[in-house]
Amino acid sequence: MARRSALLLRRVLSPAPPSPLAGAVSRRTVTYMPRPGDGAPRTVTLIPGDGIGPLVTGAVRQVMEAMHAPVCFETYEVHGDMPSVPPEVIESIRRNKVCLKGGLATPVGGGVSSLNLQLRKELDLYASLVNCFNLPGLPTRHDNVDIAVIRENTEGEYSGLEHEVVPGVVESLKVMTKFCSERIAKYAFEYAYLNNRKKVTAVHKANIMKLADGLFLESCREVATKYPGIQYSEIIVDNCCMQLVAKPEQFDVMVTPNLYGNLVSNVAAGIAGGTGVMPGGNVGQDHAIFEQGASAGNVGNDKIVQQKKANPVALFLSSAMMLRHLQFPSFADRLESAVKSVIAEGKYRTRDLGGTSTTQEVTDAVIAKLD
Repeated sequence: MARRSALLLRRVLSPAPPSPLAGAVSRRTVTYMPRPGDGAPRTVTLIPGDGIGPLVTGAVRQVMEAMHAPVCFETYEVHGDMPSVPPEVIESIRRNKVCLKGGLATPVGGGVSSLNLQLRKELDLYASLVNCFNLPGLPTRHDNVDIAVIRENTEGEYSGLEHEVVPGVVESLKVMTKFCSERIAKYAFEYAYLNNRKKVTAVHKANIMKLADGLFLESCREVATKYPGIQYSEIIVDNCCMQLVAKPEQFDVMVTPNLYGNLVSNVAAGIAGGTGVMPGGNVGQDHAIFEQGASAGNVGNDKIVQQKKANPVALFLSSAMMLRHLQFPSFADRLESAVKSVIAEGKYRTRDLGGTSTTQEVTDAVIAKLD
């Protein structure tokens, strides 16, 4: 009896033999249950844009083809010096619901309006999302940075209501509405809830713009009461920029009016690794446009274009966001993992990341890492 007990004890204490299913479980997990027809190819409107845009959108097309992603592109030539976005482009985005876009140059001064603003207003893309985070292997001044900047996209200082009162005096109107402030606040808290984020910070200048930014804060506070599990805080925009540079890891989700969001997202992107690696997109109730997250450098310069050394990483990661939006999560995971692997390895990097690689070399490296 004692001998049999000893044998049983040895079996209990000895490591179990590996299960034939263990390897399969570690390699693949269930991500979601697709609905019938979810695998049907989706048409996406593609706007290569200006400057480096054709280079980086071309890189995305190569990667999509290498992955055999169920996406096909409907391409339109749009340039920032056009008087307006061609109607057929708007119609294409309305039909396809999703667009991938390179940078569009916006002339400084003069009477030509921004085509980026036209697209956002025409399609009511009221929420801009820029995700600023540390990439493993890419050295930065701060660690543990993972900030989602959510910006109201349709009003504020970008309302485009300007006029000359008398010669030498120009009036520019900042328009804030309860409706737009509430819906961007709801989007920010919903994003935090769905992505297991713990904190939402509202960025404002209500100490000076008491009515306009006061309305924005009032809306954020009302929405915050409906999400008791998410911490809510407020910060004045100038202090926010200082805190971003000093202690960016304290921020999680940030919700901002239009102009502040543009400034904050570019500062956060610079802290986390540069605008060339930060993904982003603009979304409304029915349509979405994905592009490089931070606006700085999204067109590049003539030298980068001639040398073909534009950084495609930001648009690769934005394309991964697009693939998740289209309900193709496994393709998004493959692309994101390949990009992060190339960055971590450090062999292929463009000049903005301290390397000398061309756009094509980075693209080829990402394709080689696709599993």
